[in-house]
Amino acid sequence: MIIKPGIYRHFKGNRYEVIGIAKHSETLEDMVVYRALYGEGGLWVRPASMWLETVERDGRTYQRFTLESETNA
Repeated sequence: MIIKPGIYRHFKGNRYEVIGIAKHSETLEDMVVYRALYGEGGLWVRPASMWLETVERDGRTYQRFTLESETNA
């Protein structure tokens, strides 16, 4: 699965804007660069593998992040 720039919803409900994909300078691991769309709107990175994983909570399985709308970047 490709992580596209756009607006994503976290399984807990908050929304985030994916700016793009960067490489970790030491490991070359793909990192998602994103901004919180709430609070102070900080800029964050997270390993792409974590972005794409599923999580289990209260006996149910969720995608950690779900694309809501794609942006052209």
